[in-house]
Amino acid sequence: MRAALVEYSSSEEEEGRHGGDGGEQGPSRAGAVRQRLPLPADLPGDPEPDEAVTDDSSRHGGRVRSFPHERGNWATHVYLPYRVREEFLELLELLVYRARSHVPSLSAMEEFHLSLSQCVVLRYHWIQPFVSGLRARLAAFHRFFCVADQVKVYTNQNKTRTFIGLEVTAGHFQLLELVSEVDRVLEEFDLPTFYKDPSFHISLAWCVGDLSDRLEGQCLQELQDIVDGFEDSALLLRVQWEQIHCKSGNKYFSFPLR
Repeated sequence: MRAALVEYSSSEEEEGRHGGDGGEQGPSRAGAVRQRLPLPADLPGDPEPDEAVTDDSSRHGGRVRSFPHERGNWATHVYLPYRVREEFLELLELLVYRARSHVPSLSAMEEFHLSLSQCVVLRYHWIQPFVSGLRARLAAFHRFFCVADQVKVYTNQNKTRTFIGLEVTAGHFQLLELVSEVDRVLEEFDLPTFYKDPSFHISLAWCVGDLSDRLEGQCLQELQDIVDGFEDSALLLRVQWEQIHCKSGNKYFSFPLR
């Protein structure tokens, strides 16, 4: 079965391993002739470096941005980080090896998470109020478990990438409660909220283009058989969530669960 994925931005920095995507901003003609305003005291550093940015998809595996790179715009994403164990990486290796027999261009993810928001654009001066709003609304939430053991194929909204993920089959209620609070903060900034009927999942691997038809059917069943037959998979794929993260450009914010 195929579903639409969270709309990740496709820039090299936004999908990299803790890269600095917010720090690179393109030039602005108006900014070139206008004196900059003082920076907010609570977010030190230059929000708009002068070096130009060019979107070269060859530099980052053929990925294409889902929204234009503009000076002062910071790609922002709220998610639950998943810290993997060695056994999970062993399972991942088996799954990617089998899936590559159907789609050789498939690449394993380097970091793993479960999204609580789409990738949205924040202006620099919105970052601190946005984070403060999240911190206030998420403060009362406790740690919880969910189970992610159903292999599923996803595409992003504009069909430029395909993903293999593990869909959550238990723990939906707690995740929906978190999304509801994150949505309320997004609404305060007139930003897109999360999907109305989300398929919560942890992405495992990806490839450029819409190759979902090659990963569904026989391939999907083979992958599910690997998951079901993996030793202690029931325990391995029972995930405890302990904190929420927000990434805005090259800035990371953490919200521990109680």
